[in-house]
Amino acid sequence: MMNNWNRIGKGACLINAFICLGIYTVSAQVKGTIVKVNNQQVNANYVSNRAPLQREYFEKLPVGSIKAGGWLKKVLELQRDGLTGNLGEISVWLSKTNNAWLNKEGKGEYGWEELPYWLKGYANIGYMLGDKKIIAEAKFWIDAVLNNQRDNGDFGPARTNKGNRDLWTNMPMLWCLQSYYEYSKDPRVIPFMTKYFKYELSVPDDQFLEDYWENSRGGDNMLSVYWLYNRTGDKFLLDLAAKLDKNTANWRQANNLPNWHNVNVAQCFREPATFYLQSHDPKDLAATYNDYKLIRAIYGQVPGGMFGADENARKGYDDPRQAVETCGMVEQMTSDQMLLGSTGDTFWAENCEDVAFNTFPAAFMPDYRSLRYLTAPNMVVSDGKNHSPGIANEGPFLMMNPFSSRCCQHNHAAGWVYYAENSWMATPDNGLAAQLFTQGQVSAKVANGTAVSIIETTKYPFEDQINFTVNTSKTVNFPLYLRIPEWCKDATVKVNGIAVKLGSTTGDYIKLAKTWKNGDKITLHLPMQLKVRQWEQNKNSVSVNYGPLTYSLKIDEQYTKEDSRAFTQGDSHWQATADPQKWPAYEIHAASPWNYGLIIDEKHPEKSIEIIHRAWPKDNNPFTNANAPIELKAKGKKIPGWAIDQYGLCGVLPQSPVKTDEPVANLTLVPMGGARLRISSFPVAE
Repeated sequence: MMNNWNRIGKGACLINAFICLGIYTVSAQVKGTIVKVNNQQVNANYVSNRAPLQREYFEKLPVGSIKAGGWLKKVLELQRDGLTGNLGEISVWLSKTNNAWLNKEGKGEYGWEELPYWLKGYANIGYMLGDKKIIAEAKFWIDAVLNNQRDNGDFGPARTNKGNRDLWTNMPMLWCLQSYYEYSKDPRVIPFMTKYFKYELSVPDDQFLEDYWENSRGGDNMLSVYWLYNRTGDKFLLDLAAKLDKNTANWRQANNLPNWHNVNVAQCFREPATFYLQSHDPKDLAATYNDYKLIRAIYGQVPGGMFGADENARKGYDDPRQAVETCGMVEQMTSDQMLLGSTGDTFWAENCEDVAFNTFPAAFMPDYRSLRYLTAPNMVVSDGKNHSPGIANEGPFLMMNPFSSRCCQHNHAAGWVYYAENSWMATPDNGLAAQLFTQGQVSAKVANGTAVSIIETTKYPFEDQINFTVNTSKTVNFPLYLRIPEWCKDATVKVNGIAVKLGSTTGDYIKLAKTWKNGDKITLHLPMQLKVRQWEQNKNSVSVNYGPLTYSLKIDEQYTKEDSRAFTQGDSHWQATADPQKWPAYEIHAASPWNYGLIIDEKHPEKSIEIIHRAWPKDNNPFTNANAPIELKAKGKKIPGWAIDQYGLCGVLPQSPVKTDEPVANLTLVPMGGARLRISSFPVAE
């Protein structure tokens, strides 16, 4: 864990024009040299940050550049066929009757964050899958927004708070417009956003971003302002960005946060680093790193990349049984992807993978037809009961329910598709970088504008080999960067079967610079090792990693189907025609013991853990206990005093090492991301 803090500290120092990423260069003769790279060049093929904004280290490719494959494509198809693709028949907020998003004055009973929350993922899934039905439905809502802009430039639901215009709901809709523009190049988008931002600039400061949500989340608005500035160069946009920063909650406090709401933290900690692009003040960049470090130092001493804040983080509630919202996971992954591009710090890719592989998938039923509001690293019940004050909510927040969890019900849609869209990025030297390894294809311009596509084949993170094939109509010289995960100590690479000699590659990039021809093949090997992490600040508990995957105790999960309408939180609403028989809810209860401590050699885990490779699942959906492609066999002992507590939750961890007279038992560990019930932070049994 201390290695991560050291990396964060280094990341906070990435404030100069140069960033040492330890890049290894390979010539046509497959020779390797270590070079420093910088962000002083400007990619000639894609929209980049204009002066005075700091140049980015990696540029996000336009929507439509990347096509997911393998298990990730399967997930997107499950979302399309599941809750995301059919939420329009369930959610009252997506009803086309009395919807404020369809009214030019912004009047209507239904209209706030829900529509754009859903649309930003739903539309992008359609773009990535080439799904005509989704694209047409998304365009219906986009057209309604573009056609209903008011004369003063404002748009969307006319929601006010204490007489002030609430602008939060428009922030995610701006992201929808940006994706739509990148996909379609619709000429209406740029003048629409320009007019709206002039309206925002005209709002007096004492009436601007005054409501809780918009005040916390002004950084999302700022990102859209910079997106437009990079396309138009209108100077007033820089004034608006400064206005947004001035009126947004203070995310620069040394040892505090403006609020401790889990989604706000995951979404808003990046705000100072966003404004750093304009301010160039090192303190702004450092503030974002400090915010990340602060929340995890107190509430994030757990595996899975997140932190315990089952609404708001609370002093004394830092056990791994404390959960995080599905919304929070989506926003953390999104923040990581953005920070990777703007800082060049691979730490953010590491955290993105951690959340994506180990926390996010378990928030859903395997068919993505329902989800739960809260998910924790240690979670042995997923039901419709009220577990407050064990968790900071009063209601059925642990149940898999397609009718409930109003924000996450809509916002979850963007998690996987944003991950896919950021799996490749453009580099300042007109090359490409493979950032988040996943099967699929990227089509992009390199060098002097030559179009290439690279097909990526892998079952990562369940496989340690990644294959790339270059497709190009003519030979072209451009650099190709391959990220080496921090956990990997002995990465190797071959180009057309020839091994490339590399030095230490921990946590950096391999840069392959050569003249590429059609059919060139690259093979990246990332050997996975077992690693035990000790969480000293959380009862000396431990978690087990194999490569990027964290492992959990395999608990027999007993699913009970329930009426979705009977187990919803208070502000949930659904359409009268929504069919609960078609969209049931599920409780999940443990049907096997879970209260085990591990018997483990922490320094040499390979001596106490056996790695079992299993067949790849036929349905291409690896994130379930039954389908787990890799299992671990370990030993442990029951801890009788560790039990369900008075709140109906997994009891607080006992202090390790734990003395127990129970017999040694054989245990199976499965990937944390596929375990809907799990123990991921283990006590250590003597």
